[in-house]
Amino acid sequence: MTHNRRLFLKQLGLGAVSLSLASTNAVWAAPLRSGKLPRSLPGLQGVVPGGLLDFLNAVEKENLNVHSLMVLRHGKVVAEGWWAPYAPELKHTLYSLSKSFTSTAVGMAVAEGRLTVDDKVVSFFNDQLPDTVSPNLAAMRVKDLLSMSTGHDKDTAPTFRGKETTNWIKTFLAQPVDHQPGTHFVYNSGATYMLSAIVQKLTGQSVLTYLKPRLFGPLGIEGADWEVDPNGINTGGWGLRVRTEDIAKFGQLYLQKGLWNGKRLLAESWIADATKAQIMQPGTNRDSSDWLQGYGYQFWRCRHDVYRGDGAFGQYCIVLPNQDAVIAITSETGNMPAILNAVWTHILPALGTTALTGTAGQAPLTQKLSSLALPLPVSESSSPMAATISGKTYSFADNALKASAASLTFGKDGAIFKLHDDQGDHQVLCGINRWANGETTFSSTPLKLTETLIPGETKTRTAASGSWTDPNTFMMTWRFIETAHYETVTCQFGPDSLRVAFESSLSKLNKTKDKRPVLQGKLRSGAVSERG
Repeated sequence: MTHNRRLFLKQLGLGAVSLSLASTNAVWAAPLRSGKLPRSLPGLQGVVPGGLLDFLNAVEKENLNVHSLMVLRHGKVVAEGWWAPYAPELKHTLYSLSKSFTSTAVGMAVAEGRLTVDDKVVSFFNDQLPDTVSPNLAAMRVKDLLSMSTGHDKDTAPTFRGKETTNWIKTFLAQPVDHQPGTHFVYNSGATYMLSAIVQKLTGQSVLTYLKPRLFGPLGIEGADWEVDPNGINTGGWGLRVRTEDIAKFGQLYLQKGLWNGKRLLAESWIADATKAQIMQPGTNRDSSDWLQGYGYQFWRCRHDVYRGDGAFGQYCIVLPNQDAVIAITSETGNMPAILNAVWTHILPALGTTALTGTAGQAPLTQKLSSLALPLPVSESSSPMAATISGKTYSFADNALKASAASLTFGKDGAIFKLHDDQGDHQVLCGINRWANGETTFSSTPLKLTETLIPGETKTRTAASGSWTDPNTFMMTWRFIETAHYETVTCQFGPDSLRVAFESSLSKLNKTKDKRPVLQGKLRSGAVSERG
């Protein structure tokens, strides 16, 4: 592996600077954005601060790995917090919360007269149809895509995601439609992809481009990006990234029935249709489940006469019309119902009808919100091994990751891990027992959660920390902080050997073994330390 010693040491020096910033929530310097929502104290908007504090304590006690929270009441932000190293300036992958934005694009296209919800899906893709079009496929409407009632027996997205096919539209249309459309609910990300494809077919623009002047611009949402399929069509059902405040703005637009600063962006009738139950999910015990209250146009109905957009691992846009409130949450949790239960238990009862006098309970809430942080694995900050192995290169035998060599170089209060594989050199800057911010070309989706890409993106933002768990073992946590996920990377050193083990956060959530091999390396003959 070839190292640039001067650049390497410069980065380690900068590590100390970035680490000193990591103790605050504002870890990324960014200019103030236009269109920020107004702020207020909870009590002035009739919200009991203690209920918000109880929610924060509850999600931490249950280890729900919440990354951010924003609560709006009467159009004003009354509570906001990010668990460091997450921060307000950072975007966050929305997973299926993206679906609600795709639905919004369809609603806008309907208002412009480009289509109706009763249009047949096959009418948009005459050149992509299978040789035999079944009666159920022929009957499938845009409305059926919107309401997850296409008639399929299972989600169609796995038939094209990660497959060799590059024509996702044709693959979707080739799937058997087992039920009469409009009669059978199956959560179907492929259906949402088709909505995105229809918008692009009609407008000549991707959903992202189409929404910029119609939704993102008016709401002051800047820098949004969206994954695309092999033909440049936004994935629709997943892959959008925006900031927490952008999620809150989106919910507030729906709460205001499509009006924003006195201008109508979305038809009130569309919002009524999108957020009411168009179809019921099969199941029992409806009184205790927020997944059995009915489904609209890419929105879920909830208990308490609430509706939401949501995404995997706990991405939420929760709209409470009766309480004139919106709640935005990002997370990486394996227990999505627990977050909603905490909202109903603590935040919902705190939404009173009249303003509160005094500031009782505000100080503890303010202090809590300003000090939120995810647990940081902390152990020994140094080891005699560090000086011995710093900057030395270890070579790997052939392996499934196609990794050929790695090194770990230590500075004053940071370290740089480097790995060379068939794609080139990759590195991560780590703090020692503190977060260090950086960018990396390492994949942020090691288990191939998605095979789609953000156009033009070559690096991923990280916040990383490492410590010595014993004199021979340096363990790092790499958080990909514009996604929901992180990696644990363990480097174990022998006299002339290095063992590198990877564990994704999803493996931990699912209590499964990481599929990647452990890398076994030998000290490269004649290896010279980066320190000279």
